[in-house]
Amino acid sequence: MTGVAATNQHFDLDPELFGLFLGPLRKYSSGLYESPDDTLAVAQERKLRFVARRLGLAGGERLLDVGCGWGSLVLFMAREYGCRTTGISPAPRQLEYIAARAAEMGVSDLVCTQAGHFELAVLPDRGFDSVTMLGSIVHMPDLDAAFRKARQVLRRGGSLYVSESCFRSAAARAAHDRRAGTEFVRDSIFGWGDMRPLSALVGAAENAGFSVASVDDLTAHYHRTIEDWLAGIRAARERIEELAPGYAGTLERYLEVANAGWGYTTKHYALVCRNARKG
Repeated sequence: MTGVAATNQHFDLDPELFGLFLGPLRKYSSGLYESPDDTLAVAQERKLRFVARRLGLAGGERLLDVGCGWGSLVLFMAREYGCRTTGISPAPRQLEYIAARAAEMGVSDLVCTQAGHFELAVLPDRGFDSVTMLGSIVHMPDLDAAFRKARQVLRRGGSLYVSESCFRSAAARAAHDRRAGTEFVRDSIFGWGDMRPLSALVGAAENAGFSVASVDDLTAHYHRTIEDWLAGIRAARERIEELAPGYAGTLERYLEVANAGWGYTTKHYALVCRNARKG
């Protein structure tokens, strides 16, 4: 799997660095804004509650978060909904951080993690009520296999939430996929990644046997999220440079290039699927 080393290198940096620009939850995906006055922290918590609603969480569910990052979702769903959560990440430093935060929050009995990649993970068939992939399926080369595995680990009637950045069409992908800016965004920070159009995600979900329940366009929200991340980088540039010399400039360029394409070449969608014949 290409790009694995680069991905791990990024996420194995000091956890403090990510808190400086991602906010207190260290959530590395789009927030959900309702007001011009919303802070990043407010928007990110609102987004997690939105995910819970889309999944239909009532409390106590078994939830798997693929590419769990610094644990924002698994920790939040454990604390707020009493869910039994499992997070998967290839970065050991993230898993150490999640374990420490779970202990501080008193939810260690509800939160567990697994090192590695979803495609290779050993997981129980029908072992989860919900599966989430927030910005992680872009790093999986075999889209059909990823959706098949998600369905395999979901109970009948269970829900899959996927949010991902997509080219706005197959034509846009063909036109922009090999441009310098696209390659920098895709390869400079996270290692290998492959943005597809929404139609590819829907097709893979349907091929795996899922019923598509909803699609939300979150493009404007992700644009604003990145603006807030950029403001955080600029405000904390000196400390970021102390933790990772030269990294503030790379992060800033990455986010600026990524933000320039929203609505023109790229979109950001939330796709919810049910493991059922009827949505």
